[in-house]
Amino acid sequence: MTAEGFLEGRRLQMARGVLLQCIMGGYPAATFYGSDDGDLALVADPAQVHRLPWSDEARALAICDANELDGASSGLSTRGQLKAVIARYAALGLAPVVATELEFFVFAPNGDPGQPFQPPLGTDGRRELGHSAFSVSSNNGLRPFFNEVYRCMAALGLPRDTFMHEMGVSQFEINLLHGDPLLLADQTFLFKHLLKEVALKHGLTVVCMAKPLAKTPGSSMHIHQSLVEIGSGRNVFSDAAGQPTETFHHFIGGLQACMADFTALFAPNVNSYQRLCHPYASPNNACWSQDNRAAGLRIPASSPLARRVENRLPGADANPYLAIAASLGAGLHGIEQQLQPTPAIQGEFEVPEHLSLPCTLHAALERLKRSTLARELFGKEFIEGYVATKTLELSDFFDEITPWERRVLAAQA
Repeated sequence: MTAEGFLEGRRLQMARGVLLQCIMGGYPAATFYGSDDGDLALVADPAQVHRLPWSDEARALAICDANELDGASSGLSTRGQLKAVIARYAALGLAPVVATELEFFVFAPNGDPGQPFQPPLGTDGRRELGHSAFSVSSNNGLRPFFNEVYRCMAALGLPRDTFMHEMGVSQFEINLLHGDPLLLADQTFLFKHLLKEVALKHGLTVVCMAKPLAKTPGSSMHIHQSLVEIGSGRNVFSDAAGQPTETFHHFIGGLQACMADFTALFAPNVNSYQRLCHPYASPNNACWSQDNRAAGLRIPASSPLARRVENRLPGADANPYLAIAASLGAGLHGIEQQLQPTPAIQGEFEVPEHLSLPCTLHAALERLKRSTLARELFGKEFIEGYVATKTLELSDFFDEITPWERRVLAAQA
């Protein structure tokens, strides 16, 4: 909308069905979002109105809540779902603290989706081959791109913690500073948007698919979580002697109880399971461990003040609002029900059957569809609508025949 209309407080409305739009552009049946397909009101968060620093012309982006016309948060809004989980913690006198680690690839433009992605040409005229994990080298020619990314992050108030070249070919990771879950979800959303926009200016393509390259590590969005007491700021995962508390163990127990049911919320696309089922430190299990990257729930080495649980299941393609809401909601379920986790695992291990997670989108959707826990946390309307949308996307994928099928099966079947 125009700047004048926004500053006048003019209400912006949008059809409810847009919140269930498929990634291909279609919609499930109107029964999932109200047969009338009435409007929602988009209400800008005053703290999340940003002038876009990469734009040559004056443009701004406002992150909004999607509310019903009576003012209530829409049950289809993932930002609203996260706010509801935070409110449930506040009722217990607790405030979650989270941080996200987002991995992404920087590629040359890819005009033909039938061809694999390629890294951009470096300053030496060659493309990276995958030998640069954690390297300080800058011969990939991306220094101007990252300099603008850093400048734009500063302009948007996105504090970065660490930055590194990851294990994949032209793959990178930026960690955002820990803080309020809603703020971190907003920042993660803004950061992904920033990356793609700045990349286009530099003749590059940023890809946040979970697994854009075969035989290469995928991209995750690990979520670090702790809980503090409102008022004192004390981390309730550690006691006065610096030892893990029952609340800490209940939180892990809740995640273990819910992760299989919630896998489709953490891994929302067909491609998500390429990352999980060909794991390079991308575990598709609900085991927990002290500082073991093969476990889906890792407890990083830290001081008692910083004791936290890292959920390693979500990919870079996950909706940050929904993934954080699902992870915190699972922990809350464990606290409310006083669930105990399984014993921690260390070293090499085999995943027990009851801690293994769905390995395809179809299996994950079937599990989510039957989940009482998911309905209790997110509501019947959201879960049924989400499953309907993702089922349409899965059906669209099965309308395509892949190059592997033509290459291998045509000569053999």
